[in-house]
Amino acid sequence: MTSTAGTGWLQDNVALITGGATGIGRAVAMRFLDEGASVVVVGRDKDRLAEMVEGAGDRRDRVHTVVADVRSVEDMHRSIADTIERFGKLDTLVPNAGIWDYHRTISRLGGEDLSAAFDELFAINVKGYLLAVDAAWRELVKTQGSIVMTLSNAALYPNGGGPLYTASKHACRGLLLELAYELAPKVRVNGVACGGMRTDLRGPESIGLSDRSIERSFARNESTGANPLLPLHDASVDPADFTASYVLLASKANSANITGTIIPVDGGIAARGFATAAGGDDL
Repeated sequence: MTSTAGTGWLQDNVALITGGATGIGRAVAMRFLDEGASVVVVGRDKDRLAEMVEGAGDRRDRVHTVVADVRSVEDMHRSIADTIERFGKLDTLVPNAGIWDYHRTISRLGGEDLSAAFDELFAINVKGYLLAVDAAWRELVKTQGSIVMTLSNAALYPNGGGPLYTASKHACRGLLLELAYELAPKVRVNGVACGGMRTDLRGPESIGLSDRSIERSFARNESTGANPLLPLHDASVDPADFTASYVLLASKANSANITGTIIPVDGGIAARGFATAAGGDDL
C-alpha cells in the first residue's frame, strides 16, 4: 500500500492524531504524509512535536502541531479549531494517545496504587478518546469522514497488559461500537488492534512508571511472544509496519462500507496465542 505524495490513498485528506509525536502515532502520521494527507499532531511535549516536524522533511508544510492534553476539554476543542484554521477541514481523527500498565497484575497493586493508576490510565486511554471525538465529530460530519482508533490485542484478549490496561482497551472497544452506531451514516468509526511494538510507550506517573519505556523492555527480551509471526515470517515490531490498516480505514474510496470494525494487527495471536503461559506466579 506504500505510495508517494500525488498518488497516495489519502490525497487531500486532513487527519488529526493524538499522541502523534512518538510511537505508533508518529508512524501513522508519517505514513499518512506518504499517502498524500496533511496531518495535525497533538501531544504534550513541545520538543518531541518539533522533532516530529523535523522528521517530516520536505513534507513539513503539511504538518501542524498542537501542544495539548487529551484529558482537557478545552485543549481538544482548541486542537480542532487549530486544524480548521490551518487546513480548512477535518477528514480523519485518530485517537491514539495512551499509556500502558506494564502488566501490573491485581496482586502487585495495593488499593491506593490501584485507585490512582486507574484514574490516570482511564483519563488518558478512555476519556482522552471520548473527548477527542466530542471535539471533532461536527467537523467529521461535514466531510463524511472517519475515526480510526488505536486499540490493542488487549481489547480482544487477556495478557496484553494488566487489568487496568486491558479494561481500558475493552472500554475503547465498546466506545468504538457505540460511536459507530451513533455517528452512522455520516461518520465511519473503526479501530486497529495493534500487537506489541518497539515504542517509547510509558506507564502511569501515579505508580512511578512514567519514566519506563516499553522500548527498553523489548531490549531486555521482556516482550518475547509479542508477535507470534516472529522471527520466521517477514514481520517486525517496528511501528511503521503496523500502519497500513490505518491507511485503509481512513481511505473513503477503499473502505466506504467498513464501520464498527476492528482490524487485528498482532501476528495472529487469535490463532497461535501468546508465547508466555498463563500462571499465578504472583499469588
